[in-house]
Amino acid sequence: MDYIIREIKKSEYSLLSDFLYESIFIPEGIEAPPKSIINIPEFQVYVSDFGSWKHDRALIAETDGKVIGVVWVRIMNDYGHINDETPSFAISLYKEYRGLGIGTAMMRKMISILKASGYEQVSLSVQKANYAVKMYQKVGFEVFCENEEEYIMINYLQR
Repeated sequence: MDYIIREIKKSEYSLLSDFLYESIFIPEGIEAPPKSIINIPEFQVYVSDFGSWKHDRALIAETDGKVIGVVWVRIMNDYGHINDETPSFAISLYKEYRGLGIGTAMMRKMISILKASGYEQVSLSVQKANYAVKMYQKVGFEVFCENEEEYIMINYLQR
């Protein structure tokens, strides 16, 4: 499949809300929550006023002019928050484009950008049952800490 990965345009920031919903891990046999769930403060921290914070960065994957995925980072007090110098990672692809290596390519490109920008590390939070854990490990994330349901993972960028 042919696709490109590029920086997000300001006019596309509104897409982050759609992809935020797509990023919610829903285990097999569990009913998806309503789309309105992204309006709660715990989710809005990922997208609210995106682009107005110093550390906001996002990349888009597109094919044939259609946006199919987004990876974005910002320093925020989210589930994967480590400290105020560590950006948190978010990634989402439409279901039909998962498992094709696009997400891995998006993550590698964002990691490269963060390394070049001098960040020491980047973090994320992921449910233990999420198949994406393996992808995160493949691109250099390690388990930093965990609770019953989730891992907080870190990629130490300057190693």
